[in-house]
Amino acid sequence: MSGSHESTSFAALRGQLQEAATEFAGGPDALEGILLGMVDDVDRAVREPLEIFPVCHHSPASALAMARRLREKQPKVVYLELCEDMAPLLTELRNCRLPVAVQAFAGDVDGFPADWAPLSVVAPVTEASAEYQAIAYALDTPGVELVLVDRSSDHVFQWDRRDEPAQEETGTPQETEAALHGEAVGVEIGDLRPRFAELEEHLLRHGKVRHWSEWWHQYVEVPLGDSDHDTYRQVMFLIGSLFRRLAPGEGSRLRVDEDRERYMWTRMREHLAASGTDPEDCLYVCGAFHAASRVEEFGVHGASDTFTISPRTATTWQYGLIPSSHAAIEAQFGLAAGSVSIAATEWAKGLKRTRVKPYVLEGQAGKRKSAAKKAAVVPAPRSEVATDKLSGFLRRPPVLDGLDEAELLGWSVEIVRAARRNGYLASTADAIAVFETSILLAGMRDRAKPTPYDFQDAAVTCIEKDSVPGRRDVRRLVEIMMGGDRIGRVGYDSLPPLARDVYDRLAPLELRLEQRGVRRALLDMASRPELRACSDVLWMLRRLLPQGAARPIMGERRLGERSIQESWDLALGTHQRALIELGYEGVSLEQVLEQRLRRDAYGPQATTATVLAAVEDTLLYLGGRRLADELGTHALKVLAAERGVDGAPEVLRRVRALLAYYRTSEPVLPAWIESFVKTGYAHYCTLLPTAFRDEDATVGQVAAMLGFLFSMESLALSLGCDRNQLELAVAQSHPDDPAKTALLWAAQVHLGTLSRTELRARCDELLDNPLVVPSYPRYLSGFVHALEPVPGLADVVVEAVSNAFGRLPDTVLLPWLPLLITTLRSGAADLAPLMVREAGRVFPGRLAELDAWVPPWRMPETDPFAAKPVAEVRRGAALLTAHPATCDAVAELLGCDDGWTRPDAPTPSGTALLTAHPAACDAVAELLGCDSGWAAAGPPSSGGAALTAGHPETARALEHLLAAG
Repeated sequence: MSGSHESTSFAALRGQLQEAATEFAGGPDALEGILLGMVDDVDRAVREPLEIFPVCHHSPASALAMARRLREKQPKVVYLELCEDMAPLLTELRNCRLPVAVQAFAGDVDGFPADWAPLSVVAPVTEASAEYQAIAYALDTPGVELVLVDRSSDHVFQWDRRDEPAQEETGTPQETEAALHGEAVGVEIGDLRPRFAELEEHLLRHGKVRHWSEWWHQYVEVPLGDSDHDTYRQVMFLIGSLFRRLAPGEGSRLRVDEDRERYMWTRMREHLAASGTDPEDCLYVCGAFHAASRVEEFGVHGASDTFTISPRTATTWQYGLIPSSHAAIEAQFGLAAGSVSIAATEWAKGLKRTRVKPYVLEGQAGKRKSAAKKAAVVPAPRSEVATDKLSGFLRRPPVLDGLDEAELLGWSVEIVRAARRNGYLASTADAIAVFETSILLAGMRDRAKPTPYDFQDAAVTCIEKDSVPGRRDVRRLVEIMMGGDRIGRVGYDSLPPLARDVYDRLAPLELRLEQRGVRRALLDMASRPELRACSDVLWMLRRLLPQGAARPIMGERRLGERSIQESWDLALGTHQRALIELGYEGVSLEQVLEQRLRRDAYGPQATTATVLAAVEDTLLYLGGRRLADELGTHALKVLAAERGVDGAPEVLRRVRALLAYYRTSEPVLPAWIESFVKTGYAHYCTLLPTAFRDEDATVGQVAAMLGFLFSMESLALSLGCDRNQLELAVAQSHPDDPAKTALLWAAQVHLGTLSRTELRARCDELLDNPLVVPSYPRYLSGFVHALEPVPGLADVVVEAVSNAFGRLPDTVLLPWLPLLITTLRSGAADLAPLMVREAGRVFPGRLAELDAWVPPWRMPETDPFAAKPVAEVRRGAALLTAHPATCDAVAELLGCDDGWTRPDAPTPSGTALLTAHPAACDAVAELLGCDSGWAAAGPPSSGGAALTAGHPETARALEHLLAAG
């Protein structure tokens, strides 16, 4: 396409490359087409009226060239390859400490698949980047306009090809260092890396380097660091054209790249037409890969009616700045570990060497005032004809940078000092070894001066002689020494309203929470009641932010309980990104928490336990009854729609906690929880027979169902439930599993359809049957789980375990014991303490008592209502005669002056007392339904005899009471 407009500027270079292709390839072929096409791409980009400035992502050489060119050209309009909807945020960069990332975030999607949510796009900005130089120049120079021309954040996902089977990615490892960016899609500004795997492998092998970042530093960064503007542009155009022509031709990523180029040139032509700006007064900053573009829309005079920008979807995007770091950028964009830190060091060295004055945003945190507006720079005249700089650059031998012994020696001494601080046994000899090894490695790799990567390899070889867990490795120490993993921070004024509100509400703590690291907060609400509001904020942050952002050390918050003293470890500065993203969801913590609770409760995968957990969190963190009642009513609907019992244990636990809370804090139970208990009683009664037979339902889940039915029975019956439904459900249950069978027996004991004696007899039958003995631990597991719904069976469970140990021989017991322990540990670990407590109550506390001890279950049973012997009945009279003084005092108080009965006198019967106090006798007779009254004739005792004859149990009880008194 550009062949008809070829200029003579690169004619000599074309001839040389054509001869080289013919000589090396044996004749004209594809190689000639590639080489000559690269020259055509460079020629076309150089002749474009609107000056194109190609850059590489976070390249110090690009940043230096950008700073020089901006001072020379002084453009009036800067077109920047960045999402156009992020423009309003760039002014907030002056309130931040770099590196930070500009983020577009969408929590609720409209027009995209729901499983893509949340959507996030980030564009990191560092000091050593050409993009930052262009932004600082445009924002702080009067009369200069900054225009972002790349696709919007919405189009990033419109053009996403997640549904295609073969996706071409650059290989961004999802490591822990990328946590600052999360799963956001990175905007690759100036991404330059071969997409042809064989080409990258070839370059690394012949360059004697390990990874692409090292190759770029050695063969591009260093040669271009001091080059002039034309040479820099042409070399970057050439590299971009090479990578573009060797990229896979039918990949989805290449199609997206071409659409991005059409999008950007369309936006630039629209702006030029609307503003009337001369293209010569503009500067287009883009990645070198896009600078050598071959699309029809390329250039100011390119096709203007062949590409239509699609409208955005209805998704609502929110924008903000989040902290970034060197490690996060490296992990997200596939760079080698430490490469961005080394680039920052090279940027600082380049500024000192070239004395270029960089552009810095006014008020930038940690930076001095920019001198950009102090020096009046006359714009350089634009050259009409582009001269060929590539021929000389490609023919020039490598510039051998002399060894800077002072710099290398300083590195060697510093790494040894850092190694000793981190536990390595390094000495001066190691510093000398690192120094010499660095020079040796550089010579083996055909380098006159060791690069930071050579020094890193030498330090690892000479210092890291072994690997110790928990110790920083030497490679990481070198990265720290070269500049470290610098982590940015977003200023207070650039934070969303929610984040600022959090900092304001936590101001009474008097801590610098915006800084990274852990801060210890001590809250004494008894002496400082105003800290209760801070405590509420911290508990909500613990619920909303990742683990470690707000971690309680002392104090807890449970239903109905509030601590009067708390201690917290706060790392809000470290987790500033997560706090900022909360601001995209609402304007206050309460609003965000309510939205998340609703989302959890009304989600498609929500269960009854999930909704009850949301109710509990509502009461814990938000208070009030409105949301709790709403979610509780929804839990009732979810429970009625469930057909499984997987969440029964969690439902039981949370319902018990909520009932205990409402009974202690509310005058009456809420209507929703009464309906929940009533519906749950009928629901679990219906599912109980199926759950006993279902192989997928565990014994713990069935036990939780019974626990709900038995523990909520009194409340459910008071609300109108029918107990016959439970009895029928238990009667219809016929389990096959031994554990569920034991659980069914326990339920029958609770309902009264099976006595304890019968239950003990069944357990004895199990031990007597040699075919059942191997599965006896599973029966015990069912009995232990039965302690959840029927805790009163703890003595029977202890008896069953004791009988097994007492009756089984060692040949059976020893192989059987591990199975018992593992069964109880895996299935009933929470209920074992109840059984242990009962065993401690039953068994003797001293070893000497064990030989004479008889288990309670082996003692003969006695009827507690059986009549006691007369001698035993009269023990009270013997006690009175032994202490006559006490009896005399009591008789005197009661007004009884009859004195003591003689030993030979007959013992008065109860009938004499009845005739002496007829009113009491009449009251008892009325309670018993005897309305015949006293006998009309006969001795007085005849009436008492008739009453006692009609009601012998009552007479016997009255006689016992009278004899004892």
